[in-house]
Amino acid sequence: MTAPLVIDAHHHVWTADYPWLASRPEFAPIRRDYGVADLRANLKAAGVDRTVLVEADWGHPSETVEFLHLAGATEEIAGVVGFADLTDPGLGNTLARYGSHPRARYLVGLRYQVQGRPEADFLARPEAVQAFKTVAQHVRTFDLVVRADQLPAAAEAAAAVPDLHFVLDHLGKPQVREGDAGLRAWREAVTPLAKRPNVSAKLSGLVTEADWHRWKPADLRPFVQTALELFGPDRLMFGSDWPVCELAATYTRVKDALTEVLGRTDPDVFGGTAAKVYQLGAL
Repeated sequence: MTAPLVIDAHHHVWTADYPWLASRPEFAPIRRDYGVADLRANLKAAGVDRTVLVEADWGHPSETVEFLHLAGATEEIAGVVGFADLTDPGLGNTLARYGSHPRARYLVGLRYQVQGRPEADFLARPEAVQAFKTVAQHVRTFDLVVRADQLPAAAEAAAAVPDLHFVLDHLGKPQVREGDAGLRAWREAVTPLAKRPNVSAKLSGLVTEADWHRWKPADLRPFVQTALELFGPDRLMFGSDWPVCELAATYTRVKDALTEVLGRTDPDVFGGTAAKVYQLGAL
């Protein structure tokens, strides 16, 4: 019997000139070019077969177009989560252009950097809900990259647009470094969102919400176990968040830590959920 493919549902590639990399001095270790050669080396070392490439905050549709070309030329990249500005009056036209791309089949979802907005309620505002309805006409999924205070609005949006499947990146960025206090605050905020049947979540980005220099798998365990309780393995997926994870851990260490916390390489978490949610098809 052939072993199921291991899928990384969340990683990036970028060049050193991405503006946000210069925004904080602690990002200096990852302020360099990360390309396909770097990706392949990490996938081979970690035993990962396929991936989902996620927009990396360039903030322009040109990045998505480039990523679609890259996916078409890279066997390991099974899908792309592209950029969509929810505040753009021309959003529908942008998504139509994506749809006419010769490699549009690789576009499996969209994302907008909501975490960078000051408003806690942005996702529940009528203009955002209308934008989600536009998104739902073009793709099946939308990735949520949000702060904890934005989670209640995310739950409202998921309820308002049931035809769109929402994917919570990085579990909603719980404050792992705060231990039990961080766990309690995050659990209260994320529970209403987890109750929505059209929401899945990624076990990604947790090491960079922990103490970058002293974290251990046990620090992640209560957050992962709570996610399993709230979402179940069939709505959870592994994501490396590479290269961001390199601020706190290597690609392989991130995967190994999650495997240790789960007690095994769960077939849903490490591939099945991503294949289902992003409709990755025959890999």
